[in-house]
Formats: sequence, structure tokens, C-alpha cells
Amino acid sequence: MALSQSLQQKLLQKLSPQQIQLMKLLQVPTANLEERIKEELEENPALEVTEEDHEDNYEDGQNDEFSDANDEEYDGSEDDYGNIDISEYVHEGDDEVGDYRLRDENYGDNDEQKTIPHRIEKTFHEHLLDQLGMLPLDERKHKIAEQIIGSLDDDGYLRRDITAIADDLAFRQGVDASEEEINELISLIQLFDPPGICCRSLQECLLLQLERQKAEGKEVEKAIDILNRYFDEFTKKHYEKIQRGLDLTDEGLKEVIGQIIRLNPKPGGTVGESNRAESYVIPDFFILNNAGRLELTLNSKNAPDLRISEGYREMLKEYDKGSKKDKRQKEAVLFIKQKIDAAKWFIDAIKQRQHTLISTMQAIMDYQHEFFLTGDETTLRPMILKDIAERTGLDISTVSRVANSKFVQTEFGTYRLKFFFSESLSTDSGEEVSTREVKKILSDLVEGENKKKPLSDERLTELLQEKGYNIARRTVAKYREQLNIPVARLRKEL
Repeated sequence: MALSQSLQQKLLQKLSPQQIQLMKLLQVPTANLEERIKEELEENPALEVTEEDHEDNYEDGQNDEFSDANDEEYDGSEDDYGNIDISEYVHEGDDEVGDYRLRDENYGDNDEQKTIPHRIEKTFHEHLLDQLGMLPLDERKHKIAEQIIGSLDDDGYLRRDITAIADDLAFRQGVDASEEEINELISLIQLFDPPGICCRSLQECLLLQLERQKAEGKEVEKAIDILNRYFDEFTKKHYEKIQRGLDLTDEGLKEVIGQIIRLNPKPGGTVGESNRAESYVIPDFFILNNAGRLELTLNSKNAPDLRISEGYREMLKEYDKGSKKDKRQKEAVLFIKQKIDAAKWFIDAIKQRQHTLISTMQAIMDYQHEFFLTGDETTLRPMILKDIAERTGLDISTVSRVANSKFVQTEFGTYRLKFFFSESLSTDSGEEVSTREVKKILSDLVEGENKKKPLSDERLTELLQEKGYNIARRTVAKYREQLNIPVARLRKEL
């Protein structure tokens, strides 16, 4: 084919650096926002934390001279050296204080200066290594045992094959260990506390714990017999077969099963702080019911106040006053301008982040007003991302970023924002209700059922239909699974 030229017109959408920075900041939880600001402070010397003597200027309403400046980005060419305009960066008499505040006015000076103590606790693996150090093992066996302990997961289970552990020892530590030697040390580690660690299966974990309780009576021996001979039947709650096989009365079976239920299926979770980060949630919003009027505040206590560096401003002043401006000085000024622009972008992104979070949460609070007043999940209205996007004027993807990564603290508990979003379901009267309401009623029905005769999915469907909800059995099964409620047979109790 012959070469030819053509002219095409295309419409492309590209995100600016500011938009990308804002999207990333929106996804940062409040707990990590301070760390993100520290990273920016380290990377950009033109950005600094506002000092104490500048706090009064916030209350006087003084604005940051950089907040509304619309500077053109420097393209780095030497042709621009001769006409560097720094008038927008240097103004006599300005205080260089940002026109926003990140600090919550509800906290006093004493709260801000208070040092929060942190609990120091050994991890699960450190706890086992301490016990290993008490054994009279030679250096070779000690390395093998350390490798085994390091292979345990946070629940205390050894889920790696013996051959894989042997390969790691050979390639990484130069120790040639046989499978028999590794199994011998595994048996030794299984004697450590807490009971049940270093096991390959749940059955082995429970049996090890029962072995240490043999002196407590015959119920323990029968429990060991059940786990050895009828483990599958026990996990599936086929108690009739166990009862017939061991010739147990109803009361005797209940006592033996109770002995097993009291065991710990995850012994590693009882020691240390490993794998517990998700249990501590720092809310991004607070909602307070003040005599029937809901008050929304943004959690900004951990974020410092930011402003443009006074030192960089002084550098620009010196350049502006100087008569001789060589190439090196101009290069330095261009560098300073770029850093100030980046600082302004970051400060503006923080302000936009605050505005986006507040407007999104305000719309959710207004939409689910009844829930935030009462805490009753059955009052939740059907709500999707589009509903909040239309109210706030934001894009659906922006609302999604906020809802998936932020938490709100209410008088009734702390919730992830996506908790308030749900599809709708029609009732007999044609009214649309939230699926969250249906799930709450389903959960209440299961909680109030007779555990000796738990309700089947068919019966749960009938009860919901009697309450006026048009729902199919497969939908009930789906909601039950989403609520982590097992089937009726597994909910049965003796």
C-alpha cells in the first residue's frame, strides 16, 4: 500500500493531574490521611504545616493568596527564562495562610497535645519463638523449628506441605532436613501454648486440645471418639447417627457436643495482634442527634493545617528585587514555581476532598434521615449510587469511591457507607422497600426460631410473604447466604 497522509479530528477525555490526585485522596481513609500528608510534605519543600502563631489568622478569615491563582504550567523550555512572571506569587503584606481549616474546632488544645498510649504486645509467632528458645535444641534443629513456626498462618495452622518446608530449608538456609525430622519437630511444637497450634486440619486441632483435657472426665474421651470416628457427621450435625453409633442418650450427647463446641478452632487468634487491623475502625464522619436535629461533622483531627512555605516566598522576593538575573537563578525560580504549583494543587485537593465527603454524607444522611434518628434498619429506604449522585451533582464513580472506603459513627454504631445502599423490593401494596429491611426481618426470624426445629428456606419464604413481601425462595436463600446464616440443618441445636 502507498503511504498517505490524513487529517482526523478526535474527542478524547483525559484526566488532569489535579483530578487524579483528588481521586486518590478520596480513597484514602481518615486513619491514613495524616500519613499521606506527611509524604507530600517530605516530597514538596514548598508545602509546610501551619505554625501555632498562624492559627488566629484563620479566625480572621484571611485567604491564601495562592488558593485562587490560575497559573499556567511551565513547560521547561529555556525560551521562557527571560520573562518569568512571579507577581502572582509575591505580594507584600500577605500572611500566606491557607483559607481552610483541617482541624476540628470541637477539640481543645489539651486534646491536641495529648499523647495517646499504644499497647505493646507480642505477636503469635513471637510467642511461639519464645517457647522454642526454652528447648535444648542444637542450631540445626532450631532452624528447622523456626522455619515451621514461620510457616504457620495467623489461625495457628500449618497449611504447607512437608516437602515445601524441606525445600525452603534446603534452598534458603542450606539445611537438608528429612520429612521424619520435620514431623518430629512439628509434634514438639504442638505441645506449645496455646493448645491446638501447628495442626494440619480442624480435626487434628480439636483432638490436640481434647488430649490435654483427658483428666476432666469421660465426656472428653467420648468427644475424642466422636471426632475420630464421626467427624463428618459432627460437622454436618447428623447427631442421630452419632447417637446410635455410640449408644448415647439425648442428655449425654448434649454434654459431649458441648465439650467440643467449647474448643477453639483458631488457636492462633487468641495471641498477639496479628491479623486484627480490621477490628479497629476510625470513622470519617460523626452524626449526632441533637434533640431531633441531626448534626454531621467530618473527622479531621489527625490532619494538620497546611500552607505555602514562607521561605519559598522569600526566595521569590529576593529574585524579584535583584537586578542581575543569571540563568542559574532563573532555573531556581522556575523550580520554586513548580513546587508552589504542586503545593497549591495538593491544598486544593484537600479542600475538594472535604467538600466531596461532606456533600456525599449529607445527601446520604438526608436520604436515610429516619434511620439516623431511630437506628431501626427496617426504616432504611431503597438507595443506589445514582440517587446520591443526582442529589450531589457528583459522578457515580466518585460516590462509589466515597461509599466503599469511608465509615460513619452514629449513636447506634459505626457503619461503612455502602451499608446504606440497597436495591428495592415490592410489597403486596406496590410500595418499594429496601432489601436491607427484608434482610433485617429475615435475620430476626432466624434469631427467634426454635433451634431444635429451625426454619427451612421454604418456611422463611412463607413467613415473609405473609408479611406482605413478594419474594421467592431462591431470593431468601441468597439473602440468607449474604447474612452468613447457614442452612436449617446446620442451625439445629440439641
